[in-house]
Amino acid sequence: METVPLPKQRTEVLVNGFVRSVYNWMCIGLALTGFIAFYVSGNETIMRLVFGNQIIFFGIIIAELALVFSIAGMVNKMSAGTATGLFVLYSALNGVTLSFIFLAYTRASIYSTFFICSATFLACSIYGWTTKRDLTSLGGFLMMGLIGIIIATVVNMFIRSSAMSMVVSYIGVFVFVGLTAYDTQKLKNMALSQPDGLDGAVVRKGAILGALSLYLDFINLFLMLLRIFGAGRD
Repeated sequence: METVPLPKQRTEVLVNGFVRSVYNWMCIGLALTGFIAFYVSGNETIMRLVFGNQIIFFGIIIAELALVFSIAGMVNKMSAGTATGLFVLYSALNGVTLSFIFLAYTRASIYSTFFICSATFLACSIYGWTTKRDLTSLGGFLMMGLIGIIIATVVNMFIRSSAMSMVVSYIGVFVFVGLTAYDTQKLKNMALSQPDGLDGAVVRKGAILGALSLYLDFINLFLMLLRIFGAGRD
């Protein structure tokens, strides 16, 4: 005879399953991005095609932005398969645009920075999951910091100040450390608020949305840390 889980046990099963799905998809996205970035960096033809043609390069950037806003803003109107496909496509395109790091930095510094980023991300996720402090108010402050980083980065594209770039990188580390904890707590609240018997497709779409948020936190934290710790190629 099958044992029926108690309400508390059922909640734990649902939460654990949802969270596992989120982190699985985040890891799939990161693995795909890393593989494609490594492959493209070793293919001179693709590198010239992407980075030697501004139309193609900025076209990919615009496509990435469109994919992020589509998933974040219209995930409820999509099928679970479409949301998953768009996330995988975004991860792949991001790998193409991030391939330059293998040419700009030594592989040893990329790998060491990745491990530093992974440990930092894990610590922040654990804090966001276990803390009893409500991080909602912190989220608004961090979003303001993110907007400031975007504006400063765009301005620095014209003035090309190495000092300003380094300042933005340090601020960016603090912002994305905070966003990782904030997004993890938001993910936890999302998991706990799921009613029993929720459609599997809805759960998958929620997992993809959560995976996208954590994926973006990880990638941006990694890039900020790489600017600080990365050793440039001679």
